[in-house]
Amino acid sequence: MGHVIDRYQALVRAGELRTDPAQADAAALLDRLAGELEAVPKRGSILWRLTAKPAPQPRGVYLWGGVGRGKSMLMDLFFSEVRIERKRRVHFHEFMLEVHDRLRIERQKEAGDPIPAVVEALKGEARLIAFDEMVVNNSPDAMILSRLFTQLINAGTVVVATSNRPPRDLYKDGLNREHFLPFIDLIQDRLDVLPLNGPTDYRMQRLSGLKTWHVPNGPEATKALSDAFFRLTDYPPEDRAHVPSEDIPVPGGRTLHVPKSLKGVAVFSFKRLCGEARGAADYLAIARRFHTVIIVGIPRLGPENRNEAARFVTLIDALYEQKVKLLAAADAEPAELYETGDGRFEFERTVSRLMEMRSDDYLAEGHGFA
Repeated sequence: MGHVIDRYQALVRAGELRTDPAQADAAALLDRLAGELEAVPKRGSILWRLTAKPAPQPRGVYLWGGVGRGKSMLMDLFFSEVRIERKRRVHFHEFMLEVHDRLRIERQKEAGDPIPAVVEALKGEARLIAFDEMVVNNSPDAMILSRLFTQLINAGTVVVATSNRPPRDLYKDGLNREHFLPFIDLIQDRLDVLPLNGPTDYRMQRLSGLKTWHVPNGPEATKALSDAFFRLTDYPPEDRAHVPSEDIPVPGGRTLHVPKSLKGVAVFSFKRLCGEARGAADYLAIARRFHTVIIVGIPRLGPENRNEAARFVTLIDALYEQKVKLLAAADAEPAELYETGDGRFEFERTVSRLMEMRSDDYLAEGHGFA
C-alpha cells in the first residue's frame, strides 16, 4: 500500500470519514496510479534513455457519482499525495476556456491544424492533469474533445477526472452528439471508470441543519455563514485568516477575483458581485465553477438601486440553473427584499427561485444538472 490509501485509512480511523467501500476502492485505485506515476522515470532523463523497454503508460481514472459522494475529497487526497513535479489540477470548464483561447491563437498563425500544437504545449506542462467536474454542455467543446484528448493521452499525459455523470451520459441529447461518441469510447478504453454511488450523501450531511438565509445582515449572520463555510470545506477555523482565494476566467479574456474559495465553495459580498459592472458571463462562470456560493451583505432592493437589483436577478438565474447551493445574509427575507417600486413585479420570479433554493429537494440536486 502507498501514501494515498494510507492517508484515506488514517482519516477513517480518526473519525473524519465514515467507512465506505466504494470510497475505499477508489482510494486503492488512485493509490495504484500514484505509484505507477512515481515509478516512471522522467522523460529524457538518463534512466529513461537507458530503459530498453519503457513501462506502459499508466491508465487514468474517471470517478463519477452523485453530489456529495466524496469525489472531490478523493481527488484532494490523490493530488496532494502523488509525488511528481509536473502535475496540474483544474476545473474542467476553466480548462476548456483555456483550450479554446489556445486554439484561437494557433489558428491566427495559419499553420494548419491547431490541435497538435496545443497538445504539445499541454504535454510539456504536465504529466498528470486532474479535472474537477467534467461536464460537456456545448457543441464547441464536444466537437474537439475526442481529437484533443486522444492526442494528449497518446502523448503520455495521464488524465484523472471527476464527474456527476457516467461517461455514456456526457453531452446527452447534445447537438451532433454522434461526433462526440469517440470521446466516450476513449474514456472507457483508456481510463478506469469507477462509480461512487454509495448510500451516504456527505455534502447533504454537511448542509443538513444549516440555515441558508440569514436576516438581518450583521455580526450574527456573518458568524453563522463563516461557520457554515468551515463546516462545508473541513477547513480549520483557527486558520480563517489564511483561507485561499482565486481568480477564475471569464469569457473574453477577463478574470474574476473570488475572495474566499475552497473545495467548490465561494464567498462573496453583494457589493463585489452586484455593485460592480458585471454580466451574465461572470455569473455563469461562478455557477459552473462552484457548487456552493455564500453571499453576505444583500441589501433591500428597489428603484434606488435598480442596477444592482437587475444584476442580482441575473446572478440568481445563473446559480439556479446550475443547481448551485446558496447561503446568504440579507436585510430581509426574499419576499420582502424588493417590496415596492418599478421592478417589483419582475422580481417575483427571483423570489420564487430563492424560496425553492432553500428546499431539501433543491439542496439534494447535483451541481450542473440543469
